[in-house]
Amino acid sequence: MSNLIEDYALLSNLEAAAMVGRDGAVDWLCLPRFDSPACFAAILGTRSNGFWRVAPRGTSRACTHRAYRSDTLVLDTEWRTESGTVCVSDFMPPHADSPCLVRIVEGMSGAVTVRSEFRPRFHQGRIAPWTHEANGYDVAIAGPDAVWLGSDGPVTERVATRAVVADFTVTAGTRLAFTMAWAPSHRAAPPTALSVPAETYRKEAIDFWRRWAATCCYQGMWRDAVVRSLITLKALTYAPTGGIVAAPTTSLPDRIGGSLNYDHRYCWLRDSTLTLSCLLRSGYRDEAAAWLGWLVRAVAGDPAHLQTVYGVAGQRLLPETEAPWLPGYEGSRPVRFGNAAMGQRQLDVYGEVLDTLWLSLRSGIEVPPHVWSLAKSLMEYLQEHWQEPDQGLWQERGPARQFVHSKVMTWVAADRVLRLGALLGADVPAFWYSLRDEVRRQVFRRGWDCRRHSFVQAYGSSRLDASALLMPTLGILPAADGRVRDTVRAMSALERGGYLLRFQEKHSGRDGEKPSVACSLWYAEALESAGQQDRARALLEQVLSIRNDVGLLSERWDPDDGRQLGNAPEALSHLALVQAAHALTEGPRSPR
Repeated sequence: MSNLIEDYALLSNLEAAAMVGRDGAVDWLCLPRFDSPACFAAILGTRSNGFWRVAPRGTSRACTHRAYRSDTLVLDTEWRTESGTVCVSDFMPPHADSPCLVRIVEGMSGAVTVRSEFRPRFHQGRIAPWTHEANGYDVAIAGPDAVWLGSDGPVTERVATRAVVADFTVTAGTRLAFTMAWAPSHRAAPPTALSVPAETYRKEAIDFWRRWAATCCYQGMWRDAVVRSLITLKALTYAPTGGIVAAPTTSLPDRIGGSLNYDHRYCWLRDSTLTLSCLLRSGYRDEAAAWLGWLVRAVAGDPAHLQTVYGVAGQRLLPETEAPWLPGYEGSRPVRFGNAAMGQRQLDVYGEVLDTLWLSLRSGIEVPPHVWSLAKSLMEYLQEHWQEPDQGLWQERGPARQFVHSKVMTWVAADRVLRLGALLGADVPAFWYSLRDEVRRQVFRRGWDCRRHSFVQAYGSSRLDASALLMPTLGILPAADGRVRDTVRAMSALERGGYLLRFQEKHSGRDGEKPSVACSLWYAEALESAGQQDRARALLEQVLSIRNDVGLLSERWDPDDGRQLGNAPEALSHLALVQAAHALTEGPRSPR
């Protein structure tokens, strides 16, 4: 594949997502929802793994220009050729009866011959479907899935068992639209979504996104970037449940050729408080309430079985498998579907859940009547197990350790459950007060490295970890505390090319850990809190400069090769961007 990760733009209908490249090819699409098997998977392999390209015939090059229409997720991609100019408008209607993708081709000048090459491959890019004509549409079927393809203009198609290819010419002022809709394969009738005019869908999509974006209450100098990040977060929301996926992709590598390629099409509890805070701070109470609803349903049950990651519907079983038929993005193997982190022990999530419950109640969001029972059960479990080792915030797949961030989040859990109890007028065990104090003392004693003058990653370790930058906003220490300021200064050791690593590696270098976009933004917020406003602003602007041409950020940035890495777009990166923009505009967040 020739497309870089930053060559891709995101389309979403709030249930599923597509990734379309600058060459006009949709190289990734899972239907009917984010975590379904892919029907286009060329991003992780070759064209033989499924794609749908609409572009001027005879060219393989990238477009001349592309952009989302202002405050929407409607993408316009333009090619200027020797014979004329053509524009392809791509979007996924948010409220269609069936999941569908619409592509409108419009002639801008001259006459341009365009080719639509439609090659679905079901079951993660593996199965070539049976493709045939039915009811005036082209239908591709394999197993439980079917996709129907229709057009609203004169076009000559060549239908084969493996593809549908159409060549047509558009002139200035003319247009032709294609609509692809998913349906269960056992349904004989075409989806009703195919009968809706493409122009009607486009107008509805533009109106929907602009109404939604207008709710944003941020009015600072980075408003355009904030709104684009919020639209991206909305696009990663599974509307039926309110769950927000970490990214719409799987196995895009954090290092080219590496093996640490994971599936991010799920919802992580580690992001729960940041998500709620970001939505509330930006004016999106309905989305915050929907996220809380997803969270409370997902974690229901025995607190001993609390997971770090869940599915969009709150499902717990996310078995991790490998796809040997996919060669991986630029040869980065294995390609994984599902995520084994569902079985990891990560004690910080108890603090995340309790912090989210407290923030919701404090903000006036309606919480379930059993909120105190839920909070008590989580805290009662944690008080018995908080001193045990775990895999930590970054979900390391090695031996469990005593991670400092996990202990900080234990303090957060105790602090928030006490606040919840006071607000609800509930009886609170006196032991929880002493537990909160005990955890705090332990973190200050065993998590602090006197030689480095910094909080470190784990007890007995001297490795730095960017998660220590979160301590002031979590409330365990004020930003003015000398230990916080020393820790912020120490973080310069994690800088690579002006961006921040998640943690300090034993062996660094070109082939080592790549900087994290989110951690770089945490650093900017911490610099602001430490009174270094100029450095904070410069770092935020630096991160904004590595967004792609349509404003999207992936998980990592490679300063050596100047390219994005990791799954994209990454929710945590955009959450951190929104929070940093608020902090640098309005001042640091008050400790929770």
